[in-house]
Amino acid sequence: EKKPEDQEAVVEGKKKRNYRRDKPWDSEDIDHWKIEPWEKPEKLKAPLLIEESSFATLFPKYREAYLRECWPLVTQTLKKYGIECMLNLIEGSMSVTTTRKTWDPYIIMKARDLIKLLARSVPFQQAVKILEDDMACDIIKIGKIVRNKDRFVKRRQRLIGPNGATLKAIELLTGCYVLVQGNTVSSMGPFKGLKAVRRIVMDCLNNIHPIYNIKELMIKRELAKDPELAKENWDRFLPQFKKKAAKKKKKTAPKKKEEKSPFPPAQTPRKEDLLMETGEYFLTESQKKAKERANKKQQSEEKTQQKKEEKNKVFQPPKEGKKKDKGPQIQKEGTQLVDSIKANITTKKRKENKGSGSLSDYVQAGPKKKFKTDA
Repeated sequence: EKKPEDQEAVVEGKKKRNYRRDKPWDSEDIDHWKIEPWEKPEKLKAPLLIEESSFATLFPKYREAYLRECWPLVTQTLKKYGIECMLNLIEGSMSVTTTRKTWDPYIIMKARDLIKLLARSVPFQQAVKILEDDMACDIIKIGKIVRNKDRFVKRRQRLIGPNGATLKAIELLTGCYVLVQGNTVSSMGPFKGLKAVRRIVMDCLNNIHPIYNIKELMIKRELAKDPELAKENWDRFLPQFKKKAAKKKKKTAPKKKEEKSPFPPAQTPRKEDLLMETGEYFLTESQKKAKERANKKQQSEEKTQQKKEEKNKVFQPPKEGKKKDKGPQIQKEGTQLVDSIKANITTKKRKENKGSGSLSDYVQAGPKKKFKTDA
């Protein structure tokens, strides 16, 4: 059974439902992301904007020549929307302000983005598109993400790719215009594309290669074509890239510190001290010159002697090698030869004796007896 407190709550909920009215923006038919165009009124009886708004931005020195050329076109396009613009070459700044003829309240924000893009080296033909309703821009600051300058330059180049191939792939997949200039990345396009571009740029500067995000965008693009998968979760189709840890350096054995002596090192001798040791310090100028001349003469004589020796080397016969005394070696070989001949003769004699087969070879002769003769 329901308690009386619960019953009261149910009654109050029903009352709220009864008196609740449907809001016109609650229907599913309305696309809340759609940007409806702001049309210019036919007649302006009074100024639509109560106060004047203005924005200014600085530009680098190298953009001055280009801005001078294209500034008449900038003023002409902004005049259609009732916006005044000014180029100050002394301060190096551009400014935009609203006027009494301005009829679009948000156009001043668009004009601000226009001068920002012109300052960041975006060409005028591309930057003017920001004044359209379905176009937005994002200027990503990448200068302070990486501290090491060499590493920053390499990662920025990785974002551009060989011959701008990576940047072109990002533009095709996101539907945005992307320009890498100095410490910023300027992008123009729809909001969804700008979000993807910012993610790719920040990941690239944080050492995640853009190819991973490009591959993910390509898969999402193919999945969006299938109406059955429109309401499903796409995480199972997307690739999961594992982070590979870099190999750690082997720890080297710490070097033994040399024991420092408490006494200061010996003072290096001055030039005067060295001259005093040799005795040259006490020589007069004439003696010094005489010594220099003697040294030069000695050096020249040594050089001439060396040159003569080098010339005479051609006429000297080559050294003959000493003949080794082979007497004892020949004597040794002769004794060995004699011994071998003797051995051959003895073996031949034995063979001949075996062939005769005499009785004396088999019977040992006894001692000879002396017989007495009769007288």
